[in-house]
Amino acid sequence: MQRSQERILTTHVGSIMRPQAMLDLASFRSGPPKDPAQYAQVLSESVEDVVRRQVAAGIDIVNDGEYGKSSWANYVLERIKGFESRPGKPTPLDWIGRDRERFPEVVEKELGMTPTSIVAYVCNSPIEYQKYADVRRDAQNLKAALQKTRATEGFLTAVAPASAVFNGVNEFYPSERDYIFALADALRQEYLQIVEAGFIVQVDDAVLANMYDHLVQKSPQDYRKWAELRVEALNHALRDIPADRVRYHVCFGSWHLPHTSDAPLEEIVELILQVRAGAYSLEAANPRHEHEWRVWRKVKLPDGKILIPGVITHHIMTVEHPQVIADRIVRYAKAVGRENVIAGADCGFAQVDHIQRVHPTVMWAKFESLAAGARLATQELWGRAA
Repeated sequence: MQRSQERILTTHVGSIMRPQAMLDLASFRSGPPKDPAQYAQVLSESVEDVVRRQVAAGIDIVNDGEYGKSSWANYVLERIKGFESRPGKPTPLDWIGRDRERFPEVVEKELGMTPTSIVAYVCNSPIEYQKYADVRRDAQNLKAALQKTRATEGFLTAVAPASAVFNGVNEFYPSERDYIFALADALRQEYLQIVEAGFIVQVDDAVLANMYDHLVQKSPQDYRKWAELRVEALNHALRDIPADRVRYHVCFGSWHLPHTSDAPLEEIVELILQVRAGAYSLEAANPRHEHEWRVWRKVKLPDGKILIPGVITHHIMTVEHPQVIADRIVRYAKAVGRENVIAGADCGFAQVDHIQRVHPTVMWAKFESLAAGARLATQELWGRAA
């Protein structure tokens, strides 16, 4: 895993808006492609283009835009077996937190979700990973695209056990622990495929943070118990994978809600640092979490680890000024050491393939500003130009 040894490196969280040519052939809404060969060709060409554009924008550590996935988490239902869909079966919306009670009109408008509007996925047989071809395809597409650019490191994303099938209901395994560990064992196969292909695996885990508000209303112990089981399961899935081949991303939900019920970072940072990862990617630029750089004045980043704070955000249309970005980077660098910081984004810009958190042109402008801000921060931290 690269470090910011001589300058501040840049990266992002993963999901990028899909081109229309891809969505015309397959999507989360329309289902799998009717012509798999045509889709495979368009996917390969689209990955090549999005990698080229990331590098042109100044991003150092790039990915495939998550183009091979229909969504950030439930794409995994296309790659594992053991679940069946049951439309209309009520599923809890606990992971939204109390925003759904304080701002029901906003939740309805932004998410359009009710307990019966979400398709429930019921685990009714052993969970097994089966679509090895999909993750191998994604790795091959990224590898081929990287060879045509000057980028030297790539990553692929995969969902964490806490976030996988977040609207799932266990009806097969005798205990919650058995169910979560079965998910972890299946997901491990994807983690291994990514690392064996030569890439960093970024494990995405929004639900670990999002369940905080709901569960602490019962007691802080309820949340601890829930979260510790899932961190243990994730570490079980990551066993024997070198920590410096793993990035762990935690966010507070990409949706455009007030976020008043987000977990305070200081309440969950200890759990985050328990994950066997070499780098931790966290929201840090949006107005609800920008102040949390102060947490790292009190909490020691373990030796050898890297922090990837979001210094641009998907939450707002405004393109951050490079100096604002540089100031954010410098604050983190002074708290944990400049070599331990890689400048990133709060979250992705298209968590489901048809979603656009901002207009694509705005996203690319944000990436360019991210690179410019990293250059300014390098000048301040090293006393020379990047």
